[in-house]
This record gives sequence, structure tokens and C-alpha cells, in this order.
Amino acid sequence: MQALTPGFCDAASVYLLERWLVEENAYPAGDPPHVEARRLALRVGAEASATWEGILPVGEVIVFPRETPYARSLATRRPQLLDAVDAHTSERLRVSSGDDARIGRLLRTASFLVVPLHLRGAAVGFVVCGRGPDRARFLSDDTAAVEALAARACVALDNARRYERERRTALAIRQSLLPATAHSFDGCHISHAYVPAGYDTVIGGDWFDVLPRPGGRIGLVVGDAMGHGPESAVAMIQLRTAARTLAGIDISPAELVRRLDTLASDIPGASFATCMYAEWDAQHHTCTLVGAGHPPPLIRGPDGKAAPVTLTSPGLPLGLGTGTYEPTVLKVPEPALLLLYSDGMVESRQSDIDQGITRLAGLFAQAVDASADLTASGTLHTWCERILHHTSVTGGTDDRTVLLAALTPSSD
Repeated sequence: MQALTPGFCDAASVYLLERWLVEENAYPAGDPPHVEARRLALRVGAEASATWEGILPVGEVIVFPRETPYARSLATRRPQLLDAVDAHTSERLRVSSGDDARIGRLLRTASFLVVPLHLRGAAVGFVVCGRGPDRARFLSDDTAAVEALAARACVALDNARRYERERRTALAIRQSLLPATAHSFDGCHISHAYVPAGYDTVIGGDWFDVLPRPGGRIGLVVGDAMGHGPESAVAMIQLRTAARTLAGIDISPAELVRRLDTLASDIPGASFATCMYAEWDAQHHTCTLVGAGHPPPLIRGPDGKAAPVTLTSPGLPLGLGTGTYEPTVLKVPEPALLLLYSDGMVESRQSDIDQGITRLAGLFAQAVDASADLTASGTLHTWCERILHHTSVTGGTDDRTVLLAALTPSSD
């Protein structure tokens, strides 16, 4: 708007078709009986739109009949140049504004210009400019200048809409895939925290889940599909879906990961994905761990010390078809905290991964309040957030995920 007023004209506004904004067909017919357009911007002289919010609010949807210059401009895709504001608009403004003197000043327009906005042959909106009686009327050169500005504005608007559509899609995928913030089961309370890599990324290759299993067991999984962007997200979606399906079958943890390895070999982009699977059995006081090329989990016992679990075998990444995954069975006779995490929490170009794991273990021990009630709402989530946001060894170049479980053996 600053490019038009007050230097080029006295008043200017931008309208976009409501159909285009909600991503329907921009125009249902070549000459519809009316069009619905939303006012997206307004400027009168040097005054911002907020000054006119009560009369001409930004965001208002207006119906323009076929006989108005706005509808004609859209139908013909040609500018409409008039000597005054059209009769329909004048009446609408007088009725809606009451006795506001500013509307009378606005209607004293002596030269009125409507320029269509169109993209790839479809009308998407229009720009309206007005000059008062003390200024020269719009000429053909003025019209051409507004058309050029409108063309550039259309490209910017289209790019913004495309970006917003992609962002909404990614957010919808992310919300549908992430587990609930907290899970509670008999003998197990779980929470998680997650931050995708990069400033603009809303979803990446990290995947994690909480999987109820036959016999009252609880499965926890954290994994990482290589890379970033939509390809990694698609691979992650399929790996997570496969893990969920397998969790419903009464098979051992090692067999579950072996089958996941077989399925991953047929999933594009899933080869060399890593994961750590943990299965808690509160009745038998055991936690079974199976790794597939993923950093080991951390466990914090009643003494307050946190350390990585020494695995029987780290296992190879998924999708290689090795079929060799060995379980590590921990006896957990007293309440303990188990932390699963993605490699983005510990990997760095500046230090060895073992150093990153050691740092994370120290942070894990410090973040936990030993006197807190593990079953209290929000306690685990607070600790997850502390751990996640105080760890930045990768400088934001990789997704960061933590999955924290409070394991309480059954007293039966």
C-alpha cells in the first residue's frame, strides 16, 4: 500500500477472491452473477488501515454484483477506469458508515481505477485506486504502472499461499503422527519433547511412539530416517506405521525389530534408518532393549546417577536385511527413569558421539528433581523440555527428540 499512497493516489485497497483464498476454483464461470472478495489491505493517504478499521475493516468479505466495475474487471481481465466511485459502492459505504465524515471525503474521488489480479489465466482479486478532485486523473501510463505492480503482487501472493499450504500439510502430518504429550499406564508414565531441525522445518525424519503390547507390556521406540524434508518424513511415516502394526502381534522385541528391518528394505528412503526399541514389563520387572544402529538409552536409578545402558549388541541400521538383533534385558527392581533420544541430541562435528552421550547423561541427572512425584501431571514433560532445550550440540542441524519413561515395577 505504501507504494501507492499517498504518492500515486489518495486511497488504495487490495481484495482477493474468497474462492481463491480457500483454495477452490478461483472462478466458477466467466461472468458470474456476483463475486465474493476479502479486503486484505487498505490505505487512505498516509493513514494506516487501523485508522479505518471500524468502517472498512481488513478481512471483511464483500459481495460485488455483476454490474460493478470490480466484477467487470475480473470477467474481462481488463482495468476499469471511471470518473467516480460506482453507484453500488457509494450506496454501500453510505449505509454502512452512518454519519462518519471520512466516508464523504473518500467518495469525492474524481478518478477511480480497478485493476484485476490474475494468475495462470485465473482471476484471483483486484486492486482499487482513487484520486481526489485536486489531483490529475489516471492516464494509460498510470494504469500500466498499477498492472505491473499487480503482476508482481500476484506472484508474491501465490508464493505465500503455496508456502502456507505446505506448512499446513506438514503440521497436519506432524500432529497426526506425534504421540500425545503424556501417556500413563500401570507401572509406566511417559512423556516426550521434539524440535525439528532448521528454522523453517516443521517435520523431519525423527520418529517415536508409545506402543501398548500384548500382556500389558509397553513398547517405546525412537528412530531416525536419514536426511530431512518430505522424503525423510514419508519414510518416517511408513516406519512408524509398520512398528505400530507389529506391536499388535505377540512377538518378542528382537523379532519385532527383525521384521521392521525386513519391511524397511522395501520402503524408499528407509534404508539405514536407525531406531532404539524398549519394552517395559512391570509384572516381571524387566526392560528389554533392542538397538538398530541407534545411540543407547540412558537410565537413572534411585541413586540419582544417569548412565548409558551397555547393550548386548548395538545392531545394524534398518533396511539392510541382516536379521540379527540381540536383546538386552535389564532387571529393574526399583523405580527408574529411562531416556530414549535421537542422535541429534548427541552427535556433533566438534566432538565424539561418546562425549555427547556423556554430556547428555550429566544433563539428564541434573534436570530431574529427585523429590518430585513421577506420576504428577506435567512433571515428566517439564524434565523433557529441560533436557531438550539445554542440549544444542548439533547447532540445530538435526532433529532432536527425547522420550522419557518413569518405570515403576509392580508390587504384586
